[in-house]
Parts: sequence; C-alpha cells; structure tokens
Amino acid sequence: MMIEINNLVKRYGDLTALNHLQLSVKKGDVLGLLGPNGCGKTTAINCMLSLLRFDRGEIKLFGERMAPDRYDLKRRIGVVTQEIAVFEELTVLDNIDYYCGLYIDDKNQRQICVADVIKLVGLEDFRKFRPRQLSGGLKRRLNIACGIAHKPELIFLDEPTVAVDPQSRSRILESIKELNRQGATIVYTTHYMEEVELLCNQIVIMDQGKVIAEGTKEELKSMVRDEDKLVVAASGLTPQQQQVIQQLPGVVKIDYHAGQLTLHSSSLELSLLPLLEYFKEQAIAYAHLHTEEATLNDVFLAITGKGLRD
Repeated sequence: MMIEINNLVKRYGDLTALNHLQLSVKKGDVLGLLGPNGCGKTTAINCMLSLLRFDRGEIKLFGERMAPDRYDLKRRIGVVTQEIAVFEELTVLDNIDYYCGLYIDDKNQRQICVADVIKLVGLEDFRKFRPRQLSGGLKRRLNIACGIAHKPELIFLDEPTVAVDPQSRSRILESIKELNRQGATIVYTTHYMEEVELLCNQIVIMDQGKVIAEGTKEELKSMVRDEDKLVVAASGLTPQQQQVIQQLPGVVKIDYHAGQLTLHSSSLELSLLPLLEYFKEQAIAYAHLHTEEATLNDVFLAITGKGLRD
C-alpha cells in the first residue's frame, strides 16, 4: 500500500474534523478524494503530510510510519496546492529549478527533470517568462510543474484545474494521466465530477470526517441506480396512463411536464421494452426518446445531500 490510514482522529476543541478515518491507496491508483466543503479532506491530507498533529490513529506511507522528521519519505512525495505558490521575481525555468532543487542536489539530474516537466505541462515556449506575464491557466500549469518536477512516487493534487481555460484544463488532465502511466500514485481532490470520472480508478467520498462511500465509479453509481432516466416526448398522457407507466417493471418514479415524460428506473433495460409496448398498445405517439444514466454527481448529491455547505 502507498497510503494506509487507520482509526485517524483529529479534533479542534469540540469540533471533530476526522472521525476514526480509515483509508487505503494502492500503488498505481488515481484516487479521487471527494466531499463537501468542511468534510475533512484537507485536514486528512495535511495529517498524511505530517503538517498537522492528530489525536489518535496511525498513518503509513510507502509501508512506513509517517512522522514530521521522515524526510526520506517526504522526498518521494509531490504536493500541488490549490493556492498558486511560485516566486514572481523568478522565471518559469528558475521557479521549477528552485523547487526541484529542494529534492535533487545533482545539477545535471535536476536539469533533466526540469526539462521533462516543462515538456509534460506544455511550458516550452514560456521558459523565460515571469509568472505575472502568464495567463491563469499557464500559471496553474507552472504551479503543478513546481510540485512534481522531482518525479515523486506519490502526488497530492488539490483542485489543480480551478478557474483555468478549457485548453489548459485539457493539458493538465493529460499531464496527470501521463504521470500515472509513468508509475505515480495520485490523490486527486476536486469538485469537478467529470474529471474524477475521467481520471480516477478509485473514488472515496468523505463527510463529517469519515469515509461514507468508496469504490470504482461503476460501484458508486450502482448505489443510485434509480437516478438512471429514460426521457421521451409524449404529449397528452392521461393520469390513468401515467399510473400504468408508474407500475412498469423497474420504474421507481415518473415525472411528466409539458409533454415530456421522465422515467426514473432501477434498470433501463428492464423498463424500456414494456414502455414501448404500452405506447404501441395505447397508440401513443412519441419522439426524441433518449436515456440518461446516473452520474457521479448524482451519487455525490444522493450521499451527501443537496443542502448548501459553508
């Protein structure tokens, strides 16, 4: 295991930020660590990095117990924070070289690492630029390069695509995929569910300081199968016809508004054919039929609730 967290408790006075947290991450995983604001994600990461003391439990990285003075382990870790942390007076090249130099003393080796990461994030044409000359997306890519230039085995990425343009976002996501292909294990936090679906082979959802759901995206979606939808335009359905449709196999509920029928189903395969047969039997004209499978966003809201969080 790259990460093993057992029975982790962290309190701030009367507030329990981590409530007997259990978490494991295998080598080669891209773990999506999700949760509403204030759920404990950042606290958990800071404890893993030994930036915070905790009250109870154990953290192991690379199979060894993590501690503030375990610099041998910290050299194998890369951290990219949501806040951009670069030196405005240094060029792109010098910024990356500085951060890489915190881990790698050998100048020749460092030069290779810096060149590799500049290519990875697509900053070849901006080596001599200073951060103030860069767009928000380029500056975000610079921030990532500074955190991973030393080729870490374990990488923590905290919302790395916040407020970037689509082109930079695409490049960042491709860079993360490539890091994983090269062998890095990645812990990825974001509020963009489509990124998690694209990148992560394992997903953990936290709330109130503990894990409330975990698995692959398919496993999590299976928890809210009634969020699968079949949408069809069918004007003039009577209340009696709607009642019959509600009773069809696999149907959890239906919504009917302005001539559009939305059928929520536990199994679209089970519900589709009976619906079409009933339309034929009743001579109901229909059009624009399409299906919408449950998304990770549906899972997240179903598990953590739709109420606003501070």
